[in-house]
Amino acid sequence: MTSDATATESTRVEFRHEPAQSRYSLRINEETVGFADYTVTGTDVLFTHVEVDPARRGENLASRLVEQALDDVRTRTELTVVPVCPYVVRWIDKHAEYQDLLTRGR
Repeated sequence: MTSDATATESTRVEFRHEPAQSRYSLRINEETVGFADYTVTGTDVLFTHVEVDPARRGENLASRLVEQALDDVRTRTELTVVPVCPYVVRWIDKHAEYQDLLTRGR
């Protein structure tokens, strides 16, 4: 499990990799407020769905979650990222520094 905890005065943000559930999660003050689901197939990791609590939208949480998940894939594996979720497709399109994940190992 990987996590990145950031504490502020009253807010604790934690990113978790939950391999048994094929999921990265984002928790704020111990409450899950977002997740990114994936499936591993051969040498590919397919990001299939990203969701953030509707009450927390507009806080840039989905972007932070995707960035943390992709950073984890980059450092922990040699898998090629296949963005299936439209949000992940758009996110990678906007962040050129992550596009190498789409072709590595090919």
